[in-house]
Amino acid sequence: MAFSNDTTRRCYPEVDFGGYSRVDGTVAFYSRINALLTPKTRLLDIGCGRGSGKHDACDWRRTLQCFKGRVAHVTGIDPDPAAAANPDLDDFHLIEPGNPWPLEDGSVDLALSDFVLEHLEHPDEFFAECHRILAPGGQVCLRTPNKYFYVSLIAALIPNRFHAALTSRVQNEREDEDVFPTFYRCNTRRSIVRIMKTAGFDVTVVRHEAEPAYLHFSNLAYRIGAIAHRLMPPPLASTLLVYARKR
Repeated sequence: MAFSNDTTRRCYPEVDFGGYSRVDGTVAFYSRINALLTPKTRLLDIGCGRGSGKHDACDWRRTLQCFKGRVAHVTGIDPDPAAAANPDLDDFHLIEPGNPWPLEDGSVDLALSDFVLEHLEHPDEFFAECHRILAPGGQVCLRTPNKYFYVSLIAALIPNRFHAALTSRVQNEREDEDVFPTFYRCNTRRSIVRIMKTAGFDVTVVRHEAEPAYLHFSNLAYRIGAIAHRLMPPPLASTLLVYARKR
């Protein structure tokens, strides 16, 4: 049986009023980012991708994720050449893992990275570059899966070559080209705080429990997941929201 949106409404009836639930991780993450912006903000989207937010069915989530025209400049960087087509950027730079980003020191006021940290083989290099390109007092906002969440634990046991096929079955809206290898080298609250403090940041990590998005393959599984997520102990929460400031 195909997944029904009625299942989402039964689990989260407030979806009928605005199109998002009370635990929507995208709304929580991007609302915080929007609160930090000014018209003078120079924003960097790290791992910007092709602009998946433009396909979001919820108008409010699309609005929250589009910064172009509301800040001074939006730059995107990504190792995938297809990201050059992202319509929400003022400019784009292709990067290569292990090489410095093509940005001047102190040229960014706020950097965001959405579901990228889990794909990094060398997170220490990532945070060193974040610190370099941020202006004094600049901020970085990250969203990433919790390593101890059940989906992350299962994903860690499955070879990367099978991730695209499996993800396309449980998340119909994900394209195969948007699925990348995962390493989970810095995906616990403790590891994030440790590595970011070492890199020169003051950091806050918030555990967030969102909807059971990976259970869209079954109405019954989704309903069970919604209950389980409400009862999930904080250390096993699905998502980590990270907000940090350059010292």
